[in-house]
Amino acid sequence: MTSPHPGATPDELYAGPPPWDIGRPQPALRALADAGAIRGRVLDVGCGTGEHALMAAGLGLNVTGVDLALNALRTAEQKAHDRGLSVRFLHHDARRLADLGESFDTVVDCGLFHIFTGDDRPAIVDALRSAVRPGGRYFMLGFSDRPGPGRHRLTREEITAAFREGWQVDAIEPAAIEVTTQPDGISAWLVALTRI
Repeated sequence: MTSPHPGATPDELYAGPPPWDIGRPQPALRALADAGAIRGRVLDVGCGTGEHALMAAGLGLNVTGVDLALNALRTAEQKAHDRGLSVRFLHHDARRLADLGESFDTVVDCGLFHIFTGDDRPAIVDALRSAVRPGGRYFMLGFSDRPGPGRHRLTREEITAAFREGWQVDAIEPAAIEVTTQPDGISAWLVALTRI
């Protein structure tokens, strides 16, 4: 997730519990897991303190989580230990997923894609393309342009334009990102794409 404080470093975002760290998976992504949509080898990009990676590991899946915030990754590792789950957490830039040299069946993104603008947006799309095997799925939960709080708002058009090559857009549906600071959460899009 992104910070309400522009220019904050990844570790500064997790100096204390950030609003998006609700101590459980986001309901929209939990529903996908419950429906069996999250499967195979799973990558959680921008995993933060690991709730979505741990959710996938709880399904018995092979899971990797990447983030640039070392303190968030330490918290994620401790949660995995405490819950008896096996997840590989890596300090890694999501824009450089090709450097992992791996492909995944499912990629989960809660609050990462929407922070990228300008030249970084094609870079993250290319990185995702390199990490998702053909036929694999990418599920993104990101701030929407619908009314409500939140920065880095995405329009449907921006999403479809970003993923026009090498992807099939399966769904862009209204959702919410639960946060500790807004009782109704933040308006979001739940996006489902297939790598072609």
